[in-house]
Amino acid sequence: MRDSAAQGMGSPCCPAFSRGAVVSGGPEPGEKGLVYQEAPELLQGVKPVPGEVEAETPNGSSPGVPPEVRLSLRRWAVVLLFSCYSLCNAFQWIQYGSINNIFVHFYGVSTFAIDWLSMCYMLTYIPLLFPVAWLLDKRGLRLIALAGSAFNCLGAWVKLGSMKPHLFPVTVLGQVICSVAQVFILGMPSRIASVWFGSHEVSTACSIAVFGNQLGIAVGFVLPPVLVPNLEDTEQLAYHISIMFFITAAVATVLFILVIIVFQEKPPFPPSRAQALIQLKPPEEYSYVQSILRLLRNTNFVLLIVAYGLNTGCFYALSTLLNRMVIQHYPGEEVNAGRIGLTIVVSGMAGALLSGIWLDKTKTYKQTTLVVYIMSLGGLVAYTFTLSLGHLWVVFVTAGILGFFMTGYLPLGFEFAAELTYPESEGTSSGLLNVSAQVFGIIFTIAQGKIIDHFGTQAGNLFLCSFLLLGTFITVFIKADLRRQQANLDGEQTRLQDSSHITEYGM
Repeated sequence: MRDSAAQGMGSPCCPAFSRGAVVSGGPEPGEKGLVYQEAPELLQGVKPVPGEVEAETPNGSSPGVPPEVRLSLRRWAVVLLFSCYSLCNAFQWIQYGSINNIFVHFYGVSTFAIDWLSMCYMLTYIPLLFPVAWLLDKRGLRLIALAGSAFNCLGAWVKLGSMKPHLFPVTVLGQVICSVAQVFILGMPSRIASVWFGSHEVSTACSIAVFGNQLGIAVGFVLPPVLVPNLEDTEQLAYHISIMFFITAAVATVLFILVIIVFQEKPPFPPSRAQALIQLKPPEEYSYVQSILRLLRNTNFVLLIVAYGLNTGCFYALSTLLNRMVIQHYPGEEVNAGRIGLTIVVSGMAGALLSGIWLDKTKTYKQTTLVVYIMSLGGLVAYTFTLSLGHLWVVFVTAGILGFFMTGYLPLGFEFAAELTYPESEGTSSGLLNVSAQVFGIIFTIAQGKIIDHFGTQAGNLFLCSFLLLGTFITVFIKADLRRQQANLDGEQTRLQDSSHITEYGM
């Protein structure tokens, strides 16, 4: 979701809230000890507010003078810790769907009711996005991280109280609490990347942050079928389910404690020129409502919102209904259904990391996004027509190809949005992308589920293929207006010109 991606993966996984964006390209300093001063010309027009800039300016810099730019070693601890609690949350998203038939038997409810345990993640996100984005803009990154990990931990413990067949409402409550945690998680990847990482590594950092969400979905596909076998005895079934829930709660608790200890609001020094500029900008100059309005007037970004929602919504639907589709063609293969889901997500994580590295080196956002979208469509078509052939190894291969491109698209969407919308908040832009994904995810999951029930899996997958084709055409019309790149180039030229003037003066 979320994305997975599905995250995200996704759980409804890659995926940030901030009052600015990172400028990619151009040299950046290395680890501690390598510093330089920014050219003052970069900050023309920014009027510092007395008493506020001093508090924001590290290392005792004077008001109006750009702070030193350094990279902090803690950035890796921050992004890895985020990935871990994002992993835990994504696991809880898909843990019901990956053994849908077992939970249907245990709680005595319909498959549609179990599907809603996944879809509640999507539904909760839509109304809560903007309040959470506003809260981050006002209170900061650390508070959002604490809230996300705390809700994730609480929801995991609540589920332990649902170990009787008549306690289905309790497991629903626990899942809803976890879905609230997801709202504090999904938009964070590009925010963490921009606040903590230099411009030469920002896309890779965003991919690593999304990576955790995707890994959680992968674990959610493979672990529940192993921990919870398909048994007729509800008492034994309750025992196995309780083991899975207890492990999840223990891990979520450890991660919450680590977030309290390790997670910081921002590094002591800005990691890039763009962040140096943002830290000197008075908070009063930022208007959340005006930012949203500017984003919705950005035609290229609106097209990306729709294209991203179509792609990621298809991924959410496939992830939620995967168990049902595989079991329909291969009865009794719950474990292999989970392994197919694992294949989709693990190959997608490889795609996400490679796409992040590729973008950091080439900056070809439009071209890369379009190629990945086309290959996602091709992968889904191949998966659609091989699922019913009766050869599981073929399904594994086509599912891996599908996952490599479809899941690999998630961080591409975040980074392309940051380019198109600079210097607007990554949190707002990422949030709008995720809202689109949740809306399409709910629609596609319900519609595909009904189509599968009445017409079979092939018709349901072809339904998704038609929308991926539509998203491909929409992507063609997005112009590569890379504002973040242009800002970085302008800043670099100003710095070089300033250095040239200084040399001439010395002579």
